[in-house]
Amino acid sequence: MSQASQHPAIGIDLGTTYSVVATLDAQGRPMTVQNAEGDSTTPSVVLFERSEIIVGREAVKLAAHEPDAVAAYAKRDIGASRFGRALRGTHLPPEVVQSFVLDKLRHDAELKLGEIRDVVITVPAYFNEPRRKATQDAGRLANLNVLDIINEPTAAAISYGVAQGFLTGEGEAKSDEMVLVYDLGGGTFDVTLMHLQGHNYTALATAGDVFLGGLDWDRRIIDFVAERFIEEHGDGDPREDASALIRLAKEAEDAKRALTAREEVKISFEHDGKLLRAPLSRRQFELITKDLLERTRFTTRTVLRDANKEWKDVSRLLLVGGSSRMPMVTTMLTKESGLTPDRSLAADEAVAHGAAIYAGFLQAGHGESVQVSAVGKITNVSSHDLGVMGTEAATGRPRRRVIIARNTKLPAKGGGRFATQKDNQKSVVVKIVEGGDDSGKNSTPIGVCKVTDLPPNLPSKTPVDVVFKYEENGRITVRARLAEADRDATLEITRDSGLTEEDLEMWTERIRENRLLPEPGDIADGAEEEGEEELAAVFDDHGDDEEMFHDADEDDYEEYEDESEVEVGAVFDSGDDVNDADEVAFGFLQDDDTDEQGVDPGDDSQLGDFLKGLE
Repeated sequence: MSQASQHPAIGIDLGTTYSVVATLDAQGRPMTVQNAEGDSTTPSVVLFERSEIIVGREAVKLAAHEPDAVAAYAKRDIGASRFGRALRGTHLPPEVVQSFVLDKLRHDAELKLGEIRDVVITVPAYFNEPRRKATQDAGRLANLNVLDIINEPTAAAISYGVAQGFLTGEGEAKSDEMVLVYDLGGGTFDVTLMHLQGHNYTALATAGDVFLGGLDWDRRIIDFVAERFIEEHGDGDPREDASALIRLAKEAEDAKRALTAREEVKISFEHDGKLLRAPLSRRQFELITKDLLERTRFTTRTVLRDANKEWKDVSRLLLVGGSSRMPMVTTMLTKESGLTPDRSLAADEAVAHGAAIYAGFLQAGHGESVQVSAVGKITNVSSHDLGVMGTEAATGRPRRRVIIARNTKLPAKGGGRFATQKDNQKSVVVKIVEGGDDSGKNSTPIGVCKVTDLPPNLPSKTPVDVVFKYEENGRITVRARLAEADRDATLEITRDSGLTEEDLEMWTERIRENRLLPEPGDIADGAEEEGEEELAAVFDDHGDDEEMFHDADEDDYEEYEDESEVEVGAVFDSGDDVNDADEVAFGFLQDDDTDEQGVDPGDDSQLGDFLKGLE
């Protein structure tokens, strides 16, 4: 028996608002592990007292009394350099906040299962690599060995399949199934189309929005109540009082849940000695949140279009995530698809159950990846475009060239030809970005591959061949080569952003010694307030790079051929003259001394495309 299999198979759905732990029973069936309070779900809320850390239900109870010490919705900040606002005057990395949620889940599960070490943690399919790496780091800070990260819709499809019987207990589909998973959680939204065939689970396309979830519906109710309060009482916006806002958020969440079962609720709210009783009907709620629902419809259509499928090709429509319980979701999807949405399993628990099954697969393979075990094969797609920033020749402006497109089956390989920008260039910098648009807006820099010590008198427009290899485990290998200069460089990116090894060791020690809230000045940048809104993922250690695009020669990439990989990227034209860089280069690559223009940071949300679609 392997060391890993001596411990129970554990799956964790680390949610924005609530988290769930699951394991496998003696028959290999998934089951939810209740927390110490006897609940199936644990609020992903952390209260930072000076002497102790409180997580879950008790943190929620105390939140209104100590708003400056409460961290909620940290999943929306994961991958950023720090949590969205200061906690008792100190900024902490979101990985640290998430680690305390994971530690609570581990501790409570150990009360029933014994020692827990190895886990599988789920993430939205639309998470980029920095966010995935940060999630793994949070597990490490919680003293967990993260066997793997699995996409939430993939986990849900496996879980629902086993429960419904269209998969056997061993995870094999009895017949081919085309499954669309609509996952609307507390803070994130994903849609994934999967093909289930035998032991194989293949993602065909995925899309999502890491800034769309149930809490956005809650905020519409918050605004509704706050505006009614101001209308009735004249002043005193409760949204401007941190304690009142927390209480109002709880009322909004309760009202949203009540409207799932009732046509109307009456919301009672008191602030500054003034009382408001505001009725809210389900119809009103649907009207004030219509645009949010339409964003999910747009994303769902995008996934079908990207997979070249229609609704008639879908055999099962699975609803996942607590917010998918809202009647407006079922009504919209029924009209959109002509299918009856499947909600046979508890929406809050399905993802964790699938993660536990996946953990069992990994353990059955004695530590090997499930992709090579006898139990099954899971094939995912790239959730974001992967490309290089360069300079467009015609305009001189930054331009992104996609090397591996979004929704490409993994593993994948792609490449293209670029060119040096000026005579006598001493180095070439290949800046790798994930997501964003063609200008680089909203892209996330994930690595830099440098070719240095170029020979003197190298002419401008010298070809630079760039090859990407993208593995299923998120590892990205980039090779840049200047054949005419006999120089090359290779960069391996293994979820390489976020906390450094030194950072992890430092925070591990601080957590162990309970030195999370040091005296002012102990953390370099202090802790000026950023307000209540969550920060987007910001990586300001890299700026943009620049490029122009044409075709490239395939011959230079023959040594990278691998039948197991999907060929993507450039459309190669082997007839081009490789010496005519103007005609064959995708774009110019600068040297290490060129002034940079910063890529607009942020996540690759499709909101811009959605808004265009409404025009």
